[in-house]
Amino acid sequence: MSRQPLTIGRLAAAAGANLETVRYYERIKLMPPPARTASGHRAYEEGHIRRLAFIRRARELGFSIEQIRTLLALAEPTRASCAEVQEVAQTHLDEVRTKLADPAKLERILDETVARCFGEPAPTCPVLDILTTQKRA
Repeated sequence: MSRQPLTIGRLAAAAGANLETVRYYERIKLMPPPARTASGHRAYEEGHIRRLAFIRRARELGFSIEQIRTLLALAEPTRASCAEVQEVAQTHLDEVRTKLADPAKLERILDETVARCFGEPAPTCPVLDILTTQKRA
């Protein structure tokens, strides 16, 4: 039982993406090119929905385009390697943790600096000092 080919609009809706996103992923070769109808319209299949949904979920989790390319390649039946997938995911998790630590570090520095500032006239101001000094940890 063969299903009717999907239009780009139906594909996008089924995967929770927008049309321009689908076109972009095709341009950068993240999505395989679909077959074309006799009139030249794209004709997508169920596999395109799964792939687009995979890409969309990976982007929601913050994976880069290159990381997604790697994960898609590793998801192929002949290449499936949980160890390699774990390595990509661990690298991404480390990046996420670094990004999460930066705002906490910034908050700590600002909190300590503001606590030293009493708003009185003084020859030096802790907030201005921190902005004019070189890197602090």
